[in-house]
Amino acid sequence: MKTLYLMRHGQTMFNVAHKIQGWCDAPLTDLGRAQAETAGQWFRDRNIVFDYAYSSTSERAADTLEIVTGGQMPYERIRGLKEWFFGKLEGHDESLNPSFPYGDQFKQYGGEGEKEFQERFSNTVTGIMNMAEENTTTLIVAHGAACGQFFNKWQAYTLIPRKTGIGNCAIFKYSYDGVVFMCEDVIIHDFSGLNPELAKTVYITSRR
Repeated sequence: MKTLYLMRHGQTMFNVAHKIQGWCDAPLTDLGRAQAETAGQWFRDRNIVFDYAYSSTSERAADTLEIVTGGQMPYERIRGLKEWFFGKLEGHDESLNPSFPYGDQFKQYGGEGEKEFQERFSNTVTGIMNMAEENTTTLIVAHGAACGQFFNKWQAYTLIPRKTGIGNCAIFKYSYDGVVFMCEDVIIHDFSGLNPELAKTVYITSRR
């Protein structure tokens, strides 16, 4: 059995500006960096040590990983872990997003279809985990829609309900037996009182 922690990056400038952010990138805000510190502390508080670490090639994901690991762990950036590609809508206001469910609506703008994106991300994660040795723990820092689509693909194998929305630095814990990914826990941090410089951490977890 292998363990995967899949998480979303911290808040970015485009998140604050409500810009469509898929393959285009924006740096973490001060709050985003504090969120990543909070996630890193969550792992340290539970003595969770990673054997492998990966991020998408987007700066926001790589920077989040480096903060979470304290910059002390080598990691690999992988293109297949990138967010959904939104085509010509990239970088524009979120008000231009089509209505839910997105499906293949981004294809008309030169972007990815939902199943195309889901399979690209899932296949990349599966390839990473297949290379890992047994009884090891892997960290992957990626993106909101990517985490959501991965959860949807494997939802039949978990009893944990998906949270509404996937906040910055949300963490999904999966076990992987070489065939199936089973989500064991979903951790959503409460950042409502977070001070970017010094914060008291409060955790909300799907499992008491």
